Amino acid sequence: MDLTMCGLLVEKAEEMAKLYAKHRDWTTVEDRWFEERRDGRSTRGSSRKIYRVLSSRFKTADRSLPAISRLPSIFDLCGGKRDKAQVLYFYLIEDDPLVKFVVHEYVRRLQERGVGGLDFEQDTVESLLNEFHYSDGEQFDYADSTTARWGEGLRSVMREIGVIETQQTLQGQTPNISEIPLLVAAGYSWENAGDEWLSQPRGWLYLFQPEQYWESLAERVGNHPGWEASGIHGELRLEPVDDTYGWAEPMEEDI
Repeated sequence: MDLTMCGLLVEKAEEMAKLYAKHRDWTTVEDRWFEERRDGRSTRGSSRKIYRVLSSRFKTADRSLPAISRLPSIFDLCGGKRDKAQVLYFYLIEDDPLVKFVVHEYVRRLQERGVGGLDFEQDTVESLLNEFHYSDGEQFDYADSTTARWGEGLRSVMREIGVIETQQTLQGQTPNISEIPLLVAAGYSWENAGDEWLSQPRGWLYLFQPEQYWESLAERVGNHPGWEASGIHGELRLEPVDDTYGWAEPMEEDI
């Protein structure tokens, strides 16, 4: 239920990624994280909670996502906070099974009903949560207040990535995707499915891009020097030229 404690926290996540890229050691990162918060602006308890949640998202990320050492370069290339949020969103999904389950359910609703299926009313969120089962067979079972906070956490994430427009809006939409989150979403899809990724581009689906948009998104990716487009029997293939995220330089370690 980490989403009840913090959402994407773009600025803090960016700060943590820079610390890791500089030191390449989580013990050092933790020390620096708390040293920089001894001025009283935040309590040690809240800082520790945020550190645990954000560092978990980075530590559990596998090679399907950019290495943490590349994230500062990726953030520098982003056009703004929403771009960064869309990149960090994938780390949240990979770390949090409950978020991944609910996102999968919303993707299914999008494919079946179009954007009308992106209804983030609390009742809808709770109906999806009630379908979740843990590996031991137990169902989702939390206090109403906790479930309500989780729903608000989900809506906060959806606002940050551009799916929900305002604080008052509960109906989702297809968000715009700029070049950098588009490339990360494509790389994530490629790493998960290989040559067949364009048939079900996981990263684009997680960003709620309907199938009618895939052709234009693929064209944009194919125009990037880090990707190569080819056609086999009239079927488009897209793959990274070299390393999937090689277009983002890793930050140099602190010597």
